[in-house]
Amino acid sequence: MIYICIPALDEAPTVGVLLWKVRQVMAEFGRDFHLIVLDDGSTDHTQEVLEPYARVLPLTVLRNERTMGYPAAVERLLREAVARSTHPKRDVAVVLQGDFTESPDDIPALVRKVEGGADVVGTVVAGTDRELTRAERWARRGLPWLLSGRALPREIRDPLSGFRAYRVAVLKRALAASEGKPLLTRPGLAANVEILVAVAPHVRRADAAEVSLRYARRERETRFRAWGTVKEVWNLARRTPRRGPAPVEAETPRAAPAEGARPARRGPRGTTEAGASKPE
Repeated sequence: MIYICIPALDEAPTVGVLLWKVRQVMAEFGRDFHLIVLDDGSTDHTQEVLEPYARVLPLTVLRNERTMGYPAAVERLLREAVARSTHPKRDVAVVLQGDFTESPDDIPALVRKVEGGADVVGTVVAGTDRELTRAERWARRGLPWLLSGRALPREIRDPLSGFRAYRVAVLKRALAASEGKPLLTRPGLAANVEILVAVAPHVRRADAAEVSLRYARRERETRFRAWGTVKEVWNLARRTPRRGPAPVEAETPRAAPAEGARPARRGPRGTTEAGASKPE
């Protein structure tokens, strides 16, 4: 099962079209899926938009009576996916934004990477980032430097991006390790780094898929706050263990000569001739 988790705050203009697009993509992909949408205390018509889709799609709608914020929304969605999963080693959770900036067309690429053995799959943006504000461009290019050398999967080159796929078993182990405490506490996009830190000890293999982002589709102003994100990522980096040295491959021991064999002797031009016991 593929659980597609969508946090939504005042996304009435886009969330309905997004759900229908996900349905189309997954029907062509040919995998079982379930949509989980969290309405995080929206004050627009998000709840009314979601109601008819719940009758025709495999969709669960959760709601916070007041806005709890992006980290709490993502954590609740992921906990719901873990609770619903019956085969966590096979099931996948994909986090997708409700503002249509991330294309559902890219979901199959992420899922295939998990099916191929990855435990977490990040995204690499194809093409240009000219639609981003200057602060967003600076953050996406510069903030990963703060995390260099930390014990995070090297394959996740954009730790700020929340568009990822997780093997549910990895999420389940990360939640168990939190011992009932909230997994995500950092505000905004820093929460995407925080969840990467939480799952990293349980990840055997990571990968990345190329995706396209369309920020021009967003019907509202960005909620990204550059300076606040910098401070949170910096504090998180200071508390994240450093990556250990790469393991050194042990030298393959030479096989012992067979019983009765003579030591190898040098042949012409530096070649080696193995001596064998001379028959009687």
